[in-house]
Amino acid sequence: MAARPWRLAIISLIFALTVWIWALAGILFLIRWNAVERPGPPVRELFPYGEMRIGVDASNPPFAVATADDLFGLEIDLGHALAEEIGVPVRFINMGYDGLYDSIRADQVDMVISTLTMDPLRTNDVRYTQPYFDAGMVLVSPLNSPITAMSDLSGHTLSYEFGSDADSAARLWLRRIQAFETQPYELPEYALDAVRLGHADAALVDAPSARLYLRDHRNWLVQMNYVTSVPYAIALRINRWNTWERVSLALQALSDNGTLESILKKWL
Repeated sequence: MAARPWRLAIISLIFALTVWIWALAGILFLIRWNAVERPGPPVRELFPYGEMRIGVDASNPPFAVATADDLFGLEIDLGHALAEEIGVPVRFINMGYDGLYDSIRADQVDMVISTLTMDPLRTNDVRYTQPYFDAGMVLVSPLNSPITAMSDLSGHTLSYEFGSDADSAARLWLRRIQAFETQPYELPEYALDAVRLGHADAALVDAPSARLYLRDHRNWLVQMNYVTSVPYAIALRINRWNTWERVSLALQALSDNGTLESILKKWL
């Protein structure tokens, strides 16, 4: 009778050890299972029409432009690069900007690549990828200038396009910091001319305008700092999660291998 507690203790220890071993085995199995790369859904399932149908508004150079028999531009190149990365034919469907979201809901396209910003009011219908370009406002100043942010403008001169978002931002900052001189111009490139020619200390313009200008003035050494963010993203139908995931992975791959930046440099 005295030996019975020993037996109970040993049985309890063996049981606890067995449970622990099985739990550890289960954890190791889950870790191994999650670590194994498994093929995603076949391309035919992601794009049931046998091609990647991309909706664009080809009236927005340099992002997308239509000629008599072709489309070209930054977003056209991006669409081709995504299709090549995924391994599927691509077809672009040109339409007015107002019809882009409707074309997703009506299943006329698989996605839209057309300078779309991430609209919170649309998230019940579409799912956005990560941004492929930020079209926000940038502060452009000479390379060695101390002006790297709007808060540095006090006592300096800022050029910008009259009546633009930059105009509104300049007026806002005039109420936040000590005074700076403003120089409004008819076009953003004129505002950038003023800085390059020494008539202003910095220019506030949208990022596409700045990149286009700098592409044509490659010898001008400047610093460009974002003041606002306007990210452009790809929109897909909300219930096409697998397609969204594959397109997002392809877009990330294009970013990682430098293809996306090469496309941006080509057009901007």
